[in-house]
Amino acid sequence: MSEAVQSTMEFHPRPQPGPAKPWAFPAPERSTLSNGLTLLRCERPGQQLVAVEVLLDVPLDAEPKGLDGLATILARAFTEGTDKHSAEEYAAELERCGATLDAHADHAGLRLSLEVPVSRLPKGLDLLAEALRAPAFAESEIERLVRNRLDEIPHEAANPARRAAKELFKQLFPAGSRISRPRQGTAETVEAIDAKAVRELYERYVHPATATVVVVGDFAGADLDALLAESLGTWTGSAPASPAMSPITSDDTGRVFIVDRPGSVQTQLLIGRTGPDRHDPVWAAQVLGTYCLGGTLTSRLDRVLREEKGYTYGVRAFGQVLRSGSPAEGTGLAPGAALLAISGSVDTESTGPALADLWKVLRDLAAGGLTDAERETAEQNLVGVAPLKYETAAAVAGTLADQVEQQLPDDFQAAFYRRLAETGTVEATAAVVNAFPADRLVTVLVGDAAQIADPVRELGIGEVTVVQG
Repeated sequence: MSEAVQSTMEFHPRPQPGPAKPWAFPAPERSTLSNGLTLLRCERPGQQLVAVEVLLDVPLDAEPKGLDGLATILARAFTEGTDKHSAEEYAAELERCGATLDAHADHAGLRLSLEVPVSRLPKGLDLLAEALRAPAFAESEIERLVRNRLDEIPHEAANPARRAAKELFKQLFPAGSRISRPRQGTAETVEAIDAKAVRELYERYVHPATATVVVVGDFAGADLDALLAESLGTWTGSAPASPAMSPITSDDTGRVFIVDRPGSVQTQLLIGRTGPDRHDPVWAAQVLGTYCLGGTLTSRLDRVLREEKGYTYGVRAFGQVLRSGSPAEGTGLAPGAALLAISGSVDTESTGPALADLWKVLRDLAAGGLTDAERETAEQNLVGVAPLKYETAAAVAGTLADQVEQQLPDDFQAAFYRRLAETGTVEATAAVVNAFPADRLVTVLVGDAAQIADPVRELGIGEVTVVQG
């Protein structure tokens, strides 16, 4: 091409990133409605999908003896009809206003979660209040929920990860404690649930004076105070009972339980114990150190078991709050606890070698500690992505609800991220080493006992017991 027809290209300067904007987890405004319902509201400009979380003081410890799973059936029954709408009509009303309403029960309590466009917020709040104020608990609907739950149980038992969790809780916690038994009940206990039991649990514990509602979204075009007063503010009830909460205790004596699944080509691993919850000052360091151990593909466990040895597609270490509460008076200890665990799966033949290498990672960590590079990567992944994690109203509402459920101050999450950024490598090392001591871990393996029992015994990580799969 001749120079005469060659075009000249003019390049504009490449855009440069601006200074990072300061970010902190949003602080809610706290108030109380006339009926005693505690309200946390958080304005999030631009969030046109409003998230509402309702926390009810119905812990699993409140379930009557022999009716494990009753709280789960109660949670599901809230969306199965009211005094004004049948189950089908109620579902249609939710769909008509573009809303979703979910509910679940856990050890700390029962929670309802509503998401609705702000333009349909009045109708969404009315439907939520209707479910709380006057659920139908029709016998036919409760019977259907019970049948559905009974159908789920065999599928859960067939899932290796779910089966491992069930066994770990059974072995880790005292036999008489509610936390040692399946959260959603067994076939025997669920089968005994009827509409009368569901209503009695509701009438005994569900009341606005002991409930909390969290509302997050963009309320610029809505009078939220008036909407709440006209909906959830009309919910009344008799004085509720106070559920008894038993303390959480556990036995982390090092031992191994193999749930026998003859012919399994893989072994599911779940290794755990209990440790400090979010009330303990060590929590931030524990989270940081645990992330370095097994929080991502670049963690130590993955680097060894996945990248170097090829035993697995991934192994994760994590901390999960089981049930939390404010420190018991005079003890300095929280009555709650967190499950500290390592989970993953390996092929059957690699079970022994994989466990040997996993324990070597733990011992090397105790001997040599974390590196500054590991700590920095963990901080960037945990703190740096926090603004993205909380982009939606639902994410903010869920975290605020967790804080309420765990009896934490409203500014806990904001302070937690500051604490993560301030935590040093030595502090994170000490926390994760204390969280996962190599000689104080309960190990559950779901796999072929005939092939894996002897190699596991040779490791010397605890007495090996084979249980029925």
